[in-house]
Amino acid sequence: MTPNPVVFGVILVVAFGLFALSCYRRFSLAAVGKPDDRFRPIGTRIWNMFLYAFAQKRVAQRPFGLNHVTLFWAFLVLVIANGEFLVRGVFPGLSIYLLPAPVFKLLLLAFEVVSLLALVASLIAMARRLFFAPPYLSTAYVKATSFEAFLILFFIIVLMLAYFGLHGAEIALARQQGADWMPVSGVVARLLGGVGPEGVESFAALCWWVHAIVLLVFMNLLPLTKHMHILTAIPNCYLRSIDKPNTQPREEFRKGESFGVGQVDQFTWKDLIDSFSCTECGRCQDVCPAAITGKPLNPRQIIHAIKSNLLANGEGLKRGEKPALPLIGAEAEGTNTEAALWSCTTCGACLEVCPVLIEQMPKIIKMRRHLVEMQVRFPEELLGVFENFEGRSNPWGIAPAERTKWCTTMNVKTFEKGTTEYLFYVGCAGAFDSRQKQVTVAIATILDAAGVSWGTLGKDEKCCGDSLRRLGNEYVFDKMAQENVKLFRDKGITKVITQCPHCYSTLKNDYRQYGLEVEVLHHGQLIEQLLKSGKLRLNRQVTDLGKIIFHDSCYLGRHNDVYDAPRNVLATATGKAPVEFSRNRANSFCCGAGGGRMWMEELVGSRVNVARAEEALKETPDTVCVACPYCMTMFMDAFKDLDKERTRVRDVAEVVAEGLRQG
Repeated sequence: MTPNPVVFGVILVVAFGLFALSCYRRFSLAAVGKPDDRFRPIGTRIWNMFLYAFAQKRVAQRPFGLNHVTLFWAFLVLVIANGEFLVRGVFPGLSIYLLPAPVFKLLLLAFEVVSLLALVASLIAMARRLFFAPPYLSTAYVKATSFEAFLILFFIIVLMLAYFGLHGAEIALARQQGADWMPVSGVVARLLGGVGPEGVESFAALCWWVHAIVLLVFMNLLPLTKHMHILTAIPNCYLRSIDKPNTQPREEFRKGESFGVGQVDQFTWKDLIDSFSCTECGRCQDVCPAAITGKPLNPRQIIHAIKSNLLANGEGLKRGEKPALPLIGAEAEGTNTEAALWSCTTCGACLEVCPVLIEQMPKIIKMRRHLVEMQVRFPEELLGVFENFEGRSNPWGIAPAERTKWCTTMNVKTFEKGTTEYLFYVGCAGAFDSRQKQVTVAIATILDAAGVSWGTLGKDEKCCGDSLRRLGNEYVFDKMAQENVKLFRDKGITKVITQCPHCYSTLKNDYRQYGLEVEVLHHGQLIEQLLKSGKLRLNRQVTDLGKIIFHDSCYLGRHNDVYDAPRNVLATATGKAPVEFSRNRANSFCCGAGGGRMWMEELVGSRVNVARAEEALKETPDTVCVACPYCMTMFMDAFKDLDKERTRVRDVAEVVAEGLRQG
């Protein structure tokens, strides 16, 4: 059955014209964003697009994701079927039946199978939203049972039913070629067996027009709803950051410049495409430590607010008008609250799970920069911290002369240019925190036992500035980074050992923007190398720490993919692999101290560190092992709060140092 080609041709032209206009209006809004080179290298980007968009790598990591994979691939196949359907409506002589019989019969079978799969998957998705929707499907402004979600699913179901109805009628009228290859439509044809030819003809016409109208309406709804991600998700995977987004772009400080992002056109165009690509799946919300513990932050809502703000202000911004809706301000759709922005721990969990590779955390840092550098608005407890960084180059404000007190009982040499191989970058916590000083001593003991050539900067060492950058104080970070880079170059430093993952990530990743290319090793990595090479030999296995569970630091694990080294070290030192948290490695849960949260109070919801400590206690460990001074502090505080101080907290270096003692 085909309609009047002229009538349908006019409808088709109008529908595609409206679709193109809607797409142009939406995509042109992204053009208000700042430039960002996201097109090279082409080969790597094409591979990323195949892996994450077409292979649906992250979507399939969760059980229900398979339902979406089914819909995605069904739609790819049905693009051929629906394309042929529309073309045939205007040019009845053009159809798949012009292909060789084996080819078009295989296509008919494929269309039948994927249409049935799409129908079943849509019904499952609808039932899930109705009867067992997980909490992360809903936010303040987008609900699991939203009209839009059900309308789209309803349209898919109608399209599949209309497809089977149309072809079933064609089979019943003996007009369908390859009917033997269409099992589902064949069932429909048998159901129509008792209907007269005129009735079947009318039914076929009804199914044809229902399919055509719903298909064209569905197409035109895509650019106007969250389902625009159907159009943008694949290119967004191509445009992803080639490197892990574990740092932020450098700012140039010139008079008259604006810093950070205070209105939506100050984002890059890629940031804005991200907002259109969000599928509203809620996976970022489900893993965010701030959201889980009742804080105002919801990464999904951050992206939704950027999109809503762009839609509200975009046309005006294109005309040079000021935005009517603030990007940062009081709670509203399209506006992010300051409380939400300051709740982020920059753990990167949202980045790790997003199926379309949206970069949530960097956008939060950009908005923090605006608050700090342009508005001077930040939590009051940070005022003293910022002053301490500027005045004494550490967050505690302790005199630089105190940096060497940890080694008063050891013979620690200063790094000498051309003589010393490794700089041991102690870090602020390692130099000033009473508990972490013990870890510093343990590392120094290990280095000496292995015969490593190492030295420190002593009183000349400055903070790396990690917290400053993540808190949005880019100006002070920039000054500190330049001073450190100059110091490293003057000293001829090429190899660095750190004990703090935040120092590790900053020196390794952020300082590259300042031209510093050095080999940076976390102490867990170096100790692993020393043990494997035989340069470090333990005198005994450490068995008196009982059952050990290992916690992944966000900045060592997710941000830099260092997972095995500390585990291998513990396995060598104790004779067995550590117990794992239920959430571990890339899925690990934050301790709550990253993103500068170490220096802020948690006044809303439950405490992130307590949530992680409670997760540890479920495994009944005797010792929690960490590889980060922040994690050390957060676990110790949490166990105090829980009255579980019998559970020990040790750094991996301390465990190895125990193994160096004579049995």
